[in-house]
Amino acid sequence: MNGTTGLREHVPLAAFTTLGVGGPARYFIELYSESDLAPALAFAERKRLPVFILGGGSNILVSDEGFRGLVIHVALRGVSSQPAGNHTIITAAAGENWDAIVAAAVSDGLSGIECLSGIPGSVGGTPVQNVGAYGQEVSQSITRVRAFDREENRGVELQASECAFSYRSSIFNTSLQNRFIILSVDFRLHCDGEPAIVYPDLQRMFESRESDATLADVRKAVLNIRAAKGMLIDGSVEDSRSAGSFFRNPVVERTFFERIASEFSESVPGFTLDDGKVKIPAAWLIEKAGFRRGDTRGRAAISRKHSLAIVNLGGATAHEIVSLASQIVERVHQRFGIVLTPEPVMIGFDRQYPV
Repeated sequence: MNGTTGLREHVPLAAFTTLGVGGPARYFIELYSESDLAPALAFAERKRLPVFILGGGSNILVSDEGFRGLVIHVALRGVSSQPAGNHTIITAAAGENWDAIVAAAVSDGLSGIECLSGIPGSVGGTPVQNVGAYGQEVSQSITRVRAFDREENRGVELQASECAFSYRSSIFNTSLQNRFIILSVDFRLHCDGEPAIVYPDLQRMFESRESDATLADVRKAVLNIRAAKGMLIDGSVEDSRSAGSFFRNPVVERTFFERIASEFSESVPGFTLDDGKVKIPAAWLIEKAGFRRGDTRGRAAISRKHSLAIVNLGGATAHEIVSLASQIVERVHQRFGIVLTPEPVMIGFDRQYPV
């Protein structure tokens, strides 16, 4: 097929996503070698096809109609390390399983990503959203991103300072979205083995301990917390068929937060950021807007373990998931004047966020 090795047609995408929904890709190719990338992109250009880069499939929602273009599934492998004074630089290919990298780092006594345990997906997706959880973000450890520049048609190296990292954001999903295809990422990890215990949930778990918590202790605690919230991918657990957190925690001005807080007799949760703004848990907003865990729309539901996740109960359609998400966005906006932003990338829809 025009000299492009491994190209397939009409490949169902549901099995490549953690939500398990979505139609087929018109064309599909597995990327095992960086040298195969340019021919695949050239094929798409000749056919005038849109291109979607698929990683671990943990943060996407594919439409029921599928994707009428070329899906490139990044399956690049390889991990290496090198000492750098009191640090170790880990270089991981984009197709490597993220949690396996975290587990290996913890096992080797390297700190910096232990709180990001249990997050599904591949390495290539971590800088895109500046993945973060429980007091850590990958931007705190990333030093370099190797990528293919589709505009210049060549490989490039981007330093962390060039990635414009912020809360759940980078150039890869904002100003230069779709320009770069991530090939590998460098992480600078500490050799001291000192875990980060700054998030309240973790602090509460370890406050009564007589001995200091280890990296392994923190990893285990994070995995337990995520499991309790249905945020660990497990095919046998109904509440784990999700894209993780479906909405970002909104960040508002301090005065706006105080106005909301004045309406409640109870304490309103909020986390003050360095710039003085306040991050409000989207899960709290959803519940206060009248939704309950387990609420359904067809075979789509709000997780029974965590109201921030929308789950596939089995056989759900993308339309059902979007309909439920739309109801949540509308009612939260009506109640609080806040527009929740979905986290998953919407594939094959008429616009990025149909909600």
